[in-house]
Amino acid sequence: MAQTLKTKKTIKKGPKLIVQNRPKLKDVWQLQEAKAKLSDVVKRAVSKPQFITVHGKEAAVVISYDEYIDITTPKQSLFDFFQNSPFYGVELELPPRIPEEMREVNF
Repeated sequence: MAQTLKTKKTIKKGPKLIVQNRPKLKDVWQLQEAKAKLSDVVKRAVSKPQFITVHGKEAAVVISYDEYIDITTPKQSLFDFFQNSPFYGVELELPPRIPEEMREVNF
């Protein structure tokens, strides 16, 4: 079955820097094994993320559809985000615009 990864790992990809404990033995699959047992990987991913390694290094994570929707759905609308911003209501000082001549556009 899959190999065990014992130490903590720092993940630098993506918008956040995350330090996490490595997954348990049953949650880590070598790529060849994951390909051969894809249905098992997917079944287990419904309850817990499954980690796939290539040459002993983490390469991919299989998660449930519900978890994917949960982490990709915005928690608030863009309008609410701006309404709750600490900069809401702050007046910006913009430099004056330089009038430009209109250019011709051929249709």
